[in-house]
Amino acid sequence: QVQLVESGGGLVQAGGSLRLSCAASGSIFSINTMDWYRQAPGKQRELVASITSGRRTKYADSVKGRFTISRDNAKNTVSLQMNSLKPEDTAVYYCYAQIKKYYSASYYDDYWGQGTQVTVSS
Repeated sequence: QVQLVESGGGLVQAGGSLRLSCAASGSIFSINTMDWYRQAPGKQRELVASITSGRRTKYADSVKGRFTISRDNAKNTVSLQMNSLKPEDTAVYYCYAQIKKYYSASYYDDYWGQGTQVTVSS
Protein backbone atom coordinates (compact mmCIF):
# COMPACT_ATOMS: atom_id res chain seq x y z
CA GLN A 1 0.00 0.00 0.00
CA VAL A 2 0.89 3.65 -0.41
CA GLN A 3 0.50 6.35 2.18
CA LEU A 4 0.81 10.13 1.95
CA VAL A 5 1.49 11.96 5.19
CA GLU A 6 1.30 15.75 5.42
CA SER A 7 2.91 17.95 8.01
CA GLY A 8 3.53 21.62 8.68
CA GLY A 9 0.03 23.01 9.07
CA GLY A 10 -0.89 25.34 11.87
CA LEU A 11 -1.98 28.80 12.89
CA VAL A 12 -0.20 31.85 11.56
CA GLN A 13 -0.89 35.56 11.40
CA ALA A 14 -1.57 37.30 8.11
CA GLY A 15 1.67 38.06 6.33
CA GLY A 16 3.41 35.11 7.89
CA SER A 17 4.75 31.94 6.35
CA LEU A 18 4.28 28.21 6.62
CA ARG A 19 5.90 25.29 4.89
CA LEU A 20 3.86 22.17 4.23
CA SER A 21 5.49 18.85 3.50
CA CYS A 22 4.13 15.56 2.22
CA ALA A 23 5.96 12.27 2.23
CA ALA A 24 4.90 9.28 0.16
CA SER A 25 5.79 5.84 1.41
CA GLY A 26 4.99 2.23 0.67
CA SER A 27 5.00 0.38 -2.63
CA ILE A 28 6.23 3.00 -5.09
CA PHE A 29 7.77 2.39 -8.47
CA SER A 30 7.47 5.93 -9.74
CA ILE A 31 5.58 9.14 -9.05
CA ASN A 32 4.18 11.36 -11.75
CA THR A 33 2.42 14.54 -10.67
CA MET A 34 2.38 15.73 -7.08
CA ASP A 35 -0.12 18.42 -6.16
CA TRP A 36 -1.42 20.47 -3.30
CA TYR A 37 -5.16 21.10 -3.03
CA ARG A 38 -7.10 23.01 -0.45
CA GLN A 39 -10.69 23.13 0.70
CA ALA A 40 -12.25 25.83 2.82
CA PRO A 41 -15.52 25.26 4.70
CA GLY A 42 -18.46 25.39 2.33
CA LYS A 43 -16.17 25.67 -0.68
CA GLN A 44 -15.14 23.22 -3.36
CA ARG A 45 -11.72 21.66 -3.29
CA GLU A 46 -9.34 23.59 -5.50
CA LEU A 47 -5.93 22.94 -6.97
CA VAL A 48 -3.35 25.19 -5.38
CA ALA A 49 -0.12 24.03 -6.99
CA SER A 50 1.13 21.18 -9.11
CA ILE A 51 4.56 19.85 -9.99
CA THR A 52 5.42 17.17 -12.53
CA SER A 53 8.18 14.62 -12.32
CA GLY A 54 10.22 16.97 -14.49
CA ARG A 55 9.55 19.79 -12.01
CA ARG A 56 7.23 21.76 -14.25
CA THR A 57 4.99 23.79 -11.96
CA LYS A 58 1.54 25.35 -12.07
CA TYR A 59 -0.15 27.60 -9.56
CA ALA A 60 -3.61 28.90 -8.90
CA ASP A 61 -3.85 32.59 -9.73
CA SER A 62 -4.68 33.36 -6.12
CA VAL A 63 -1.32 32.08 -4.86
CA LYS A 64 1.07 32.98 -7.68
CA GLY A 65 4.06 34.86 -6.38
CA ARG A 66 3.38 33.80 -2.81
CA PHE A 67 3.52 29.99 -2.85
CA THR A 68 6.25 27.74 -4.17
CA ILE A 69 5.91 24.02 -4.76
CA SER A 70 8.94 21.75 -4.85
CA ARG A 71 9.73 18.06 -4.73
CA ASP A 72 12.55 15.75 -3.79
CA ASN A 73 12.31 12.68 -5.98
CA ALA A 74 14.93 10.81 -3.97
CA LYS A 75 12.84 11.19 -0.82
CA ASN A 76 9.41 10.98 -2.50
CA THR A 77 8.35 14.24 -0.92
CA VAL A 78 6.60 17.38 -2.06
CA SER A 79 6.57 20.69 -0.21
CA LEU A 80 4.61 23.90 -0.39
CA GLN A 81 6.29 27.06 0.85
CA MET A 82 3.57 29.58 1.64
CA ASN A 83 4.59 33.20 2.12
CA SER A 84 2.59 36.38 2.64
CA LEU A 85 -0.33 34.35 3.90
CA LYS A 86 -3.80 35.86 3.84
CA PRO A 87 -6.92 34.95 5.83
CA GLU A 88 -8.47 33.66 2.62
CA ASP A 89 -5.73 31.02 2.50
CA THR A 90 -7.36 29.36 5.50
CA ALA A 91 -8.32 25.83 4.50
CA VAL A 92 -7.49 22.18 4.86
CA TYR A 93 -4.59 21.46 2.56
CA TYR A 94 -4.35 18.07 0.89
CA CYS A 95 -1.42 16.36 -0.73
CA TYR A 96 -2.12 14.43 -3.93
CA ALA A 97 0.11 12.17 -5.95
CA GLN A 98 -0.13 9.99 -9.03
CA ILE A 99 1.83 6.85 -8.21
CA LYS A 100 2.72 3.74 -10.14
CA LYS A 101 3.16 1.03 -7.54
CA TYR A 102 4.72 -1.67 -9.69
CA TYR A 103 6.79 -2.01 -12.83
CA SER A 104 3.99 -4.08 -14.34
CA ALA A 105 1.33 -1.45 -13.70
CA SER A 106 -0.08 0.16 -16.82
CA TYR A 107 -1.32 3.30 -15.14
CA TYR A 108 -0.82 5.64 -12.22
CA ASP A 109 -3.14 5.48 -9.23
CA ASP A 110 -4.46 8.48 -7.34
CA TYR A 111 -3.48 8.95 -3.70
CA TRP A 112 -4.54 11.57 -1.19
CA GLY A 113 -3.24 12.58 2.17
CA GLN A 114 -5.58 13.12 5.10
CA GLY A 115 -5.12 16.87 5.02
CA THR A 116 -3.56 19.42 7.32
CA GLN A 117 -5.27 22.53 8.65
CA VAL A 118 -3.87 25.95 7.80
CA THR A 119 -5.44 28.86 9.63
CA VAL A 120 -4.42 32.44 8.90
CA SER A 121 -5.60 35.03 11.39
CA SER A 122 -6.09 38.70 10.63
